[in-house]
Amino acid sequence: MQKLSKGFFAVFSISLLGFVAGLADARAADKVATDQYTLNAQLVSAARRGDESLARQTIERGAALNTRNRGGNTALMLFTEKGNRPMVELLIERGADVNLPNLDKVTPLMAAADAGLVDLVALLLSHGALVGPQDQVFKTAVVYAAAGGHLDVLETLRSAGADITARDRRGLSLLMWAAGYGHEPMVRHLLELGIDPSLRDDRGKTAADIALDQGHAAVAGLLAPVVGAATP
Repeated sequence: MQKLSKGFFAVFSISLLGFVAGLADARAADKVATDQYTLNAQLVSAARRGDESLARQTIERGAALNTRNRGGNTALMLFTEKGNRPMVELLIERGADVNLPNLDKVTPLMAAADAGLVDLVALLLSHGALVGPQDQVFKTAVVYAAAGGHLDVLETLRSAGADITARDRRGLSLLMWAAGYGHEPMVRHLLELGIDPSLRDDRGKTAADIALDQGHAAVAGLLAPVVGAATP
């Protein structure tokens, strides 16, 4: 019985020590670290959670601003996705790279365009964000704007030099992207800008075909007469 009691208390003591150590680690995680590696990790972790206070503290303590997480996302990318302008401004002011992409080759400008955050699009452009880069499926920032139906973002990017007539490697035009997602106002706008509705992608499909394939009959109906008029 004595041996059993000693064994029990030994195991209990080890478990208790483990619990106390784990609790201490958890409390330490809430504090701003001092070593560089942990500071960097805390910055991107805080950005992912939207913890502005902790992110600011890590920046003040010297966290590397272009640190990336496993997906290649920087704090600038993560706060851009969340639409947090004050943090985006701070990171840019401190020297964060506005063109650093993640592992999918998505840049902060693309993320802002995709979310329809025209104020952040303008801010990033004013600090050197490039309109030309493509992600891993050949989409540029202006493609994200067209696909999302964000007219103000598209116009902001166009004013910054984005080529609205460009087509990707599959032959997809901005009109095709807008039609495929059923964005009628964007489709009308692109037609007014002179985008050719009779163009075909590498499958031989027009914007009207793509709209119909995706169940957007109204958009397909809008495009079909225009295609007919443009066809000799």
